[in-house]
Amino acid sequence: MAGEQVIVVEDNEKKMKLFRDVLVASGYRLLEASTGEGGVDLAAAHLPAVVLMDIQLPGVDGVEALGRLRRDRWTAAIPVLALTAQAMEGDRERFRDAGFDGYPTKPADILDLVRAVRQHCEGAPR
Repeated sequence: MAGEQVIVVEDNEKKMKLFRDVLVASGYRLLEASTGEGGVDLAAAHLPAVVLMDIQLPGVDGVEALGRLRRDRWTAAIPVLALTAQAMEGDRERFRDAGFDGYPTKPADILDLVRAVRQHCEGAPR
């Protein structure tokens, strides 16, 4: 699904650079935000195929940003993947219960990340 638009919401510039390099090299068009508010605004304006959302963000965190996306009829069906280093027992279930469509953990396994994006782009609403 190369050419699909993906939004990455990540406040750490080094991690953002990694995601940028990998996703652009994989053929995706990338939009970036460093805050939850910015990610919600970008998603509403561009209706991407997938959003990759960090959980721990300044201001509105990733869980609240996801809630805002789900409450908006235009963005409610966009697949949102949680990007987090929180890998304790129960975290995966907590993020699924919050409504995330997937959970690639950080540090990112690059192949798993690209596979997750590809899988969710294929199922993204058009």
